[in-house]
Amino acid sequence: MMNEKLDLTALRNAVSSLEDSLDVVSDSTWFDQQSKQVKNTLVAGVIQNFEFVYEIGIKMIKRQIEAESASPEEVDETNFREVLRVAAEKGLIADVEAWFKYRQMRNITAHTYDHEKAKKVYQGTLDFIVDARDLLQKLEARNV
Repeated sequence: MMNEKLDLTALRNAVSSLEDSLDVVSDSTWFDQQSKQVKNTLVAGVIQNFEFVYEIGIKMIKRQIEAESASPEEVDETNFREVLRVAAEKGLIADVEAWFKYRQMRNITAHTYDHEKAKKVYQGTLDFIVDARDLLQKLEARNV
């Protein structure tokens, strides 16, 4: 077990940025008055922020598991699903299936972009931000 604490600055900043972008887009009175181009750009910003938080969050999950593991090198050899299961067992995440869904959302954004898929991913970010905040809180508690 390592005593080194994780630097959560990047995750903290990314979560804050996603929250800010969701706040802007969720102001429906203002948002509905915007042109289609502005709306699409703002939704794309939310999706990009989701991608940042997701990628950094997964990285931090792995690093925390490594820090708490007797043999950290085993974590590198563990597949994604198992990493999430271990994260749930260790209390880092509450819902493994939700994180599988977030991975699917991330894969959609990584491989293609169309407005219908973007809308679905955007809708998913509303659930994701809750889980991302929860992950950040749990990581902060372990890295004081």
